[in-house]
Amino acid sequence: MDAVRVALLREVLATTEWVQSTRRFAGALRASVAPHGGGLLLVGSATYEPWHLAAHLDDEAAWSGLPELSPTLVRHRVPSGGPAHLSVGIGRLASAGRGATLLVVSPGQPGAGLLERVHDARRNGATVLALDGGDRELHALAHDALAAPAPTGDRAGDDGEQPHPLDLDAVQHLVSAAAGENSLPAPRRHRRFRDRLARLADELTAPPPPRW
Repeated sequence: MDAVRVALLREVLATTEWVQSTRRFAGALRASVAPHGGGLLLVGSATYEPWHLAAHLDDEAAWSGLPELSPTLVRHRVPSGGPAHLSVGIGRLASAGRGATLLVVSPGQPGAGLLERVHDARRNGATVLALDGGDRELHALAHDALAAPAPTGDRAGDDGEQPHPLDLDAVQHLVSAAAGENSLPAPRRHRRFRDRLARLADELTAPPPPRW
């Protein structure tokens, strides 16, 4: 999803709470990471790996001048021979302590094993954030959480309600886009909105960087 589509999605959602909610959560994410802290750890469940969000946050970190937004993707299964930045196993969570931020992303149940590791990280002083489908146990552990709306299918329901334009993937795009906002150097901040949007659209529609 490029910058233009994010802008269109925000327009569609203008009368809902989702634009504000995703920006609020993005603000919590930015506030929790520190330039010289323990870093941002991004982890999914055993069946869901948020590599797409990792790539977008990495891009936002570069474009916004906030390197602390660049995450370490923590993986449940690490294939042999992969690059170093894609070879961080789940054991990394054991060293997550004060100053670190742990962002858990999962559309379904995170699983008992991951919840136990998240609990230990919080107990050791890490800030825990959750972006998920609304798991109660995970939200109980998180300092801040945002649940994506449940899928409504392709057709309107019996009450005439139209399908919701959001899912967890779209929420991740809104959060990552908002995380890099309002942080450009002063000379760039005063450029016209259309100029900034055009520049971001060109960058976001370019082929993915080889890092991911």
